[in-house]
Amino acid sequence: MIKVIASDFESIQSAIDFLSKKDGKKELIIPKGVTETGPINLISDLTLNLEEGAVLKFIDDPNIYEPIWTRWEGVECYAMHPLLYAAECENIIITGSGTIDGNGKSWWEKFSNIEKEDRLEPRENYELRLAKLNPDYKNRTGGGARPSTQFLRPPLIQFWKCKNIKAQKFTLKNSPFWTLHTVYSENIIIQNMIIKNPADAINTDAIDIDSCKNVIIEDCLFDVGDDAVTLKSGSGIDGLRVNIPTEKVKVRNCKILASHGGIAIGSETAGGIKDVDVKNCEFIGTQRGIRLKSRRGRGGTIENINLENLKMDGCWCPIVLGMYFAPGVLSHEEEYILSVNNQPVVSTTPHIQNIKIKNIDAVNIKSTAAFIVGLPESPIEHVEIDNFNWNLASNENLLETWNSEPTKGLFHDENRGIKTINVKNLLINGEEI
Repeated sequence: MIKVIASDFESIQSAIDFLSKKDGKKELIIPKGVTETGPINLISDLTLNLEEGAVLKFIDDPNIYEPIWTRWEGVECYAMHPLLYAAECENIIITGSGTIDGNGKSWWEKFSNIEKEDRLEPRENYELRLAKLNPDYKNRTGGGARPSTQFLRPPLIQFWKCKNIKAQKFTLKNSPFWTLHTVYSENIIIQNMIIKNPADAINTDAIDIDSCKNVIIEDCLFDVGDDAVTLKSGSGIDGLRVNIPTEKVKVRNCKILASHGGIAIGSETAGGIKDVDVKNCEFIGTQRGIRLKSRRGRGGTIENINLENLKMDGCWCPIVLGMYFAPGVLSHEEEYILSVNNQPVVSTTPHIQNIKIKNIDAVNIKSTAAFIVGLPESPIEHVEIDNFNWNLASNENLLETWNSEPTKGLFHDENRGIKTINVKNLLINGEEI
């Protein structure tokens, strides 16, 4: 093992470049204190060790994160270089009790201004640079982070086509966009992590497992501004072209606080998401506990999902299985995507099937107990919900039922129980619904 200390070098990257010329296993130690850095590229056989009190803090200038080919909101394109990045690497460990800080405030403010202006076109130099590289950007499907502006913010950490990855013990916070994003990778272990982003920092998912296999996530705490444990596999035609599923994922003993969805599957589902096992997790104040979501145009099948022994307190809606996920739908897409009438079954029609949910205790529900809504041409099929115990919050703490899931108002009424539409073979507590 070759060990070096980051402070002995001009920059973090120069230390990694030094290690890249050495054979065997390598360790880079980030010492106590704040170390500012620009984008970092990791290498194979590297342990990045954050000592107690170490803070690796990224510069918040979009101009220094040069375009890189990646997947952004489910579509391959050029986007900003991830803050911490590994491409086609093996045997990487990130560990220690320190912190990696994405310094996201100015990124969130820029995006907030875009939303206030309702801007849909690129304007800033770093956006125009990406628009030139992505000539089809105007024709891309809508996404919640407004890809048409080409403000394609970087994730805090991204692993691209990597194998044998371990992230453990350290804290991630203040990500500009998604926090820990694994793409086309396998054999991933995420343990004892803390991931924190402000609740109003939009699109700051905690973990995005994207067309990956053999993943373990356990003993983590998530408190973020979007979904927490998020499983994806590409969106629409581009996701079908790539056609790599997310599969063989285990989630154990995690605690989830602020989050749009605690265990979120979708809405980028084109390559399929299957063989997922979630057990023994706790959700406190999470908007939606279990959240399976897709919509017309996304494609793929969510199947063979097992979720059990979950405790929830103060969730808006404990169980969502929905196929009318509306955020990011553009005005010209609404008539098709949000139609309540049968549409032709095509390659981009999504499917949800073979879902088992067991031993759910949900108290102080603020909106609706469950929202299970399929498409008329693609009903949700073969769902078993067993030992689901729930109660509502007091009247003064209730929210309007449209908070159960964002569908632009579709299917929401005064029913605060278990809403089911376009579902086949549904068993709840042993009774067929």
